[in-house]
Amino acid sequence: MDGEISTTEVQELLEDDADVRIIDIRDERSFTHSHIPDSENVPFHELTSRIDEFEDADRIVTVCPHGEASVQAARLLGSYEGTADARIESLAGGLEEYGMQYGLVGDEKSTADSDSPF
Repeated sequence: MDGEISTTEVQELLEDDADVRIIDIRDERSFTHSHIPDSENVPFHELTSRIDEFEDADRIVTVCPHGEASVQAARLLGSYEGTADARIESLAGGLEEYGMQYGLVGDEKSTADSDSPF
């Protein structure tokens, strides 16, 4: 793991169309409800069985609601031999901070069913 990345830095990567994989580690329902644009959903409990999907990645940012579990996910990905050359970071402040600054996207139907942004 290469540390944490700020919400501003993630937004800049997205705006620059950088080669980065943003991995949201929440469950599928939460991801469908709201997520960072262009992120992909790999629930935390699936990371070990899907870790080989990240072998070709140059940069990975892990994301969770508050930026705590994503640190563990980044460490797990960083421990995999196939990602040794990748830059792996956790989003500081998580989706809560990112959403307050830049907003999140999601399924409008699921958004209407819940008061929570996560």
